[in-house]
Amino acid sequence: MDKKKTHAENMWKGASPEIFSNAKKLRENQTEAEEKLWLAVKDNQIAGYKFRRQHPISIYVTDFYCHALQLVIEIDGKYHLDEEQQIMDQKRTVDIEFQGLKVIRFKNEEIMSNLEEVIDEIKSHIK
Repeated sequence: MDKKKTHAENMWKGASPEIFSNAKKLRENQTEAEEKLWLAVKDNQIAGYKFRRQHPISIYVTDFYCHALQLVIEIDGKYHLDEEQQIMDQKRTVDIEFQGLKVIRFKNEEIMSNLEEVIDEIKSHIK
């Protein structure tokens, strides 16, 4: 049981039931870019690694997460261009990376027009 609890603590970094609820809602309402990337990474399509979508970590819901790689993928829409949002995104990245995870970010446009390059970038984080 302790091993299972430790795995859960590592996987979700203490996310609350409210964060899990938010994640479920977000999975039901993905953006077009999120859906396109999900279709490319689900079912262990990238070198056999499992990715989760709208995954709770601490107080956040990350767009995509691969536990084996300790890799978070965030997808940024146009509102991420706002200066205040960029400050919040930076804090979020620092908070998540403090948990021992790596965060990479892509813009919606990158996924919609250059999915192959996005996948190559994700693969570059596989050691």
